[in-house]
Amino acid sequence: MIDVIKQQFKPGMSAGEKLNVAREFLQILCLKVMSDRQMFDQCAFLGGTSLRVLYDLRRFSEDLDFSLINHKGYDFSDMNRQLIKAFGLYGLPMETRVRTQTNVHNLTMKFSGLPKELGLSGLAGEKLFIKLEVDVNPPAGWRVANTVVNRTYMFNIVHYDLPSLYAGKLHACLFRKYTKGRDIYDFVWYLGKKVKPNFELLNNAIRQTHHKDAGIDEGNFKKFLLDFVAKVDFGAAAKDVERFLEDKGELNLFDRRVLEDTIKSVYIE
Repeated sequence: MIDVIKQQFKPGMSAGEKLNVAREFLQILCLKVMSDRQMFDQCAFLGGTSLRVLYDLRRFSEDLDFSLINHKGYDFSDMNRQLIKAFGLYGLPMETRVRTQTNVHNLTMKFSGLPKELGLSGLAGEKLFIKLEVDVNPPAGWRVANTVVNRTYMFNIVHYDLPSLYAGKLHACLFRKYTKGRDIYDFVWYLGKKVKPNFELLNNAIRQTHHKDAGIDEGNFKKFLLDFVAKVDFGAAAKDVERFLEDKGELNLFDRRVLEDTIKSVYIE
């Protein structure tokens, strides 16, 4: 399997780029294992990594995010055991850390020595991490879809549909306590696709986390976005996301005037 991962590297890639590619290979393998073992009967894929895997978003990601859509048969401890077994069979032994104390179940997968085996580090003890999270109490209103993925392996993924994915990203953008460049990049991507969010899911998410009725709809959505863009620290956002981008030239999109003009043209009242 080490050789298979190395085959993903392209000539001229930096060590950082190769690390992103290696992490993404492990993410894809994790998704395949979940699909093979019918874990998508309970969980739906979402978040920035879902845009990368399903819609060819041009940035790398660190986490695999899911929402629980069916409580019947869900067992996070068993998911952990199955992933450990499956990765072991692929020749990729890993250690894991499981946390289930909150409504977001967290699994950190640690691959000791893998960076050295891939020629990315001289330290035998260095680890490569990927993180998996399942929200076991997602806000209501989501809608799901199925997509067959062909990325080294071919398998089906159950995921939030695009308007529902956008709603989740907007909730993160609008109410996160700090500027996360990856959120802003994804927001720009949605603008470019001229997507309308799932307003029901967005409002339910805000109600769940902030206990207030935002009342966002098509009539006030443009103003809501313009108010949001006015508060973004684009310098901090660009610095945060830069190492995850395939094309660093896309940082030029982190411009307040560009986004304001785009919002006005995409969401016509």
